[in-house]
Amino acid sequence: MPEAFLHLLDAVVPASQRPMVDASYTRPHWTSFRLNTLKADPADTLAELMAQPALNLEALDGVDGVFLVPPAQREHLTHHPAAGDGRIYIQGLSSMAAVWALDPQPGEEILDLAAAPGGKTSYIAARMQGMGRLAAVEPVKARFHRLKANLQRLGAGHVHTYLKDGAVVGKLTPERFDRVLLDAPCSSEAQFTRLDPTSWAHWSPKKVKESARLQARLIRSAWAALKPGGRLVYSTCSLSPEENELTVQGLLAEQADAAVEAITLPTRPDTLPTLAGLSHWQGRALDPRLAQSLRILPSDRTDAFYICCLRKAA
Repeated sequence: MPEAFLHLLDAVVPASQRPMVDASYTRPHWTSFRLNTLKADPADTLAELMAQPALNLEALDGVDGVFLVPPAQREHLTHHPAAGDGRIYIQGLSSMAAVWALDPQPGEEILDLAAAPGGKTSYIAARMQGMGRLAAVEPVKARFHRLKANLQRLGAGHVHTYLKDGAVVGKLTPERFDRVLLDAPCSSEAQFTRLDPTSWAHWSPKKVKESARLQARLIRSAWAALKPGGRLVYSTCSLSPEENELTVQGLLAEQADAAVEAITLPTRPDTLPTLAGLSHWQGRALDPRLAQSLRILPSDRTDAFYICCLRKAA
C-alpha cells in the first residue's frame, strides 16, 4: 500500500491493535446486513433466512435486526431473494454506527446531506417508522438517480430527494432540521485491501487535502441547516485526521454554540474496535472536546470510520 498511508497507520493506530488492522487488509471480511422493516415483517424475513442451511447467521449484540455471516457465505447472501427485493440490506457495521449515533426519532424532520447510494437514508427512514419528514440530498446526477432507485427498492420512496449541492443547503433551509447526518465524501481509505491493489489507485495525500476542503464546506452547510438544540453527526470512511478531527475543529473554532457529544453505541464495548478521537496531531494540540468523537478501526468485521456528534445550543 502507499507509503504515506502506512505512515498514517503508524501514527493513528496503537501498537496493540496494529496486528488486527494489518490483518484486515489481507483477509476477506465478514458480511453484515440488517432486516429492512420498511419492506416486510422482520420476523418473517429472519425465519426465511434461518431456514437456509448455507447461511450461518450471527446476531449483533445490542442492535435488533442486525446480523453477520462468515466471508465464505457472502455470495450466497448477496444472491438471496431477500437481498434482491430489499427485505434485507447488506451494509457495513461502521456505516450503520453513524445512524445509531444520529438516533433518529419518529416525527422529526431530518436531513441526510450526502445521501447516495441510500443505505443510511433508508435506515434512518426505518427508524422514523414512517412518521416525520426525511430529506436526502445528492449533487451528482448519476448517483442521485441511483439513490432514488435504491430508496424505492427499499420501501423508502416517501423520502424527499433533492439533486442539489449540499454546500448550499444550509443557506436555503436555515435552522430547519432536528437532526442532520453528514456522511461526507472522503478519500475512501476504508476501501483499501491488499487483495485488490486498485483499491488505493486514486488515493494520495493530495486527495486527502482535496476531500478536507470539500468537507469543510459541507459541515458548515450542515450546521447552518440544524435547529438550535439539534444534533449533527459528521462521519467519514477515512482514518486521516485532516478529514476528521481537523474538519470538525474548524467548525468548532467558528461556532461558539457548538458542543461535542460523547457517542454511546448500542453494541457491547468490545463489539466494535474503537478509539477516542485524537487530542494531538503532528505536534499540534487539538480541541480537547474531540476526544468524545470516535474512530472505528478496520478489522475482519468493520471498516475504517470516523464519527463525531455535535449539538447546537438551544
